[in-house]
Amino acid sequence: MANEKQRGPAMPQDEARLMARICAQDLPAFEELYRRYRPRLARFLTHLLRRPQLVEEVFNDTMMVVWSRPDSFSGASKLSTWIFAIAYRKALKASRREDEPIEDAHAHERVSPDAGPDQRVGQLRVQQALLGAIGQLSPNHRAVVDLTYFHGAGYREIAEIMDCPVDTVKTRMFHARRHLKRMLAGEFADWL
Repeated sequence: MANEKQRGPAMPQDEARLMARICAQDLPAFEELYRRYRPRLARFLTHLLRRPQLVEEVFNDTMMVVWSRPDSFSGASKLSTWIFAIAYRKALKASRREDEPIEDAHAHERVSPDAGPDQRVGQLRVQQALLGAIGQLSPNHRAVVDLTYFHGAGYREIAEIMDCPVDTVKTRMFHARRHLKRMLAGEFADWL
């Protein structure tokens, strides 16, 4: 109970209970946390690493840390911040391996089902162009863009995840946007 109280408002009550159970080596609690974080974390890692086999490896390594060292979570930040920080550090290590781009296998799922054929083609074209440009960013710049736009993280939270000052996050975002604007010259550049 003391752990739940210590974790305070930084973490929702259900996640606090899950972490307390995981600290007690409760496998069903870990499985629930695993299922909750798998989609978000896999998406983040896919944008960062761009290699499916590495994504799976880093995701599993991240969750292994959560399972084997849950007491290293102090509760000073959100649980998601702690988990994403672990994943980010593991992804940086893994990205030192061969870095080859992959196609986004889920791009067609993000096209509006209400769109007509012309709109669907246009939406797919925009998504492919944007994902292609994001894929050409450095891992640090991809991480900042992904965490901001796909996970709704603020600069402070991103700074915690990336273990750097907030001003560094702002600078990385500035350079990422500038690079994307250059890559998406013309009709897409106005979005940035």
